[in-house]
Amino acid sequence: MEQTITILGLESSCDDTAAAIVRSDGAILASVVAGQAELHAGFGGVVPEIAARAHAERLDICAGDALQQAGMTLAQVDAIAVTAGPGLIGGVMSGVMFAKGLALGAGKPLIGVNHLAGHALTPRLTDAAAFPYLMLLVSGGHCQFLAVESADTFHRLGGTIDDAPGEAFDKSARILGLGYPGGPLVEAEAARGNSARFAFPRPLLNRPDCDMSFSGLKTALRRAVDQLVADQGGISVQDRADLCASFQAAVSDVLAKKSARAMAEFAARFGSTTFSVAGGVAANQAIGAGLRSAASQAGFAFVAPPLTLCTDNAAMIAWAGIERFAKGEFDDMSLGARPRWPLDGRAAPMLGSGKKGAKA
Repeated sequence: MEQTITILGLESSCDDTAAAIVRSDGAILASVVAGQAELHAGFGGVVPEIAARAHAERLDICAGDALQQAGMTLAQVDAIAVTAGPGLIGGVMSGVMFAKGLALGAGKPLIGVNHLAGHALTPRLTDAAAFPYLMLLVSGGHCQFLAVESADTFHRLGGTIDDAPGEAFDKSARILGLGYPGGPLVEAEAARGNSARFAFPRPLLNRPDCDMSFSGLKTALRRAVDQLVADQGGISVQDRADLCASFQAAVSDVLAKKSARAMAEFAARFGSTTFSVAGGVAANQAIGAGLRSAASQAGFAFVAPPLTLCTDNAAMIAWAGIERFAKGEFDDMSLGARPRWPLDGRAAPMLGSGKKGAKA
């Protein structure tokens, strides 16, 4: 990219309202994230209506804070990039409508970005990763292996056939009465537990493909809790820590072993040996260590963005917008919000498509 491009990115696909300003040389001039954990904590998960309302209230504040942080005005950015899907439709609509207003009022180009592409292209922002590379996108709503061939060409090698790992963590935390968000809470409990105490299953490891399943792990955890309650009238503090450690170990094993299979398939097909991970679950240290070890054993370079860029953020959306801007790809005021938007449109849907198309 010879021309220096500066993009304002906006993200509102789930429960984080974010704005960032990124330059095409990889400089993140500003990054603002307003979380909503306190709004949803009492419900044990994200309430779409509450999330959408919070996005509508916070998008302008986040965008203003990002511009102030960067020491810039809206007139100085080259374009506005916004998550146009997939995600909770109310939140995505809030972001798209706000971005349209900004673009129209400031006379700036508008760029709609696939949220998953934002995650998948993050190694380009942080490590200048060369195409092609293998990406494990692992988050609260998604889990898939992607061969990233270009900024707009993705080939899915496999993924979860039911719950995403982050979703399984949240549901398991709810079973154990830990609260929301579940991932960090389960990880904290697991640090004090014995991961060998409960023999939880490692689903689909007997299948020679890259597909995964995490729903059964959640069911196994619930049965273990029910058995403890039946045997001793409840669960102790140590029981809970051991349950978390055993559950986390099972998820980590599945991801590491399936990643090894994905790396073998990717190397054979593309001849490249770079493996990256992104998404909120990548912030889990035990899971990250397992993936790093799997990459080392396979002879792959391992790329892990900083934790702040693994979870939902607008810097990745701005960067994906830069990739599209460089190719002359823009949107007009007909840009719509999409609850479902698979990166690999050629692959069969894994999570059920329904009337609105594939989820991921």
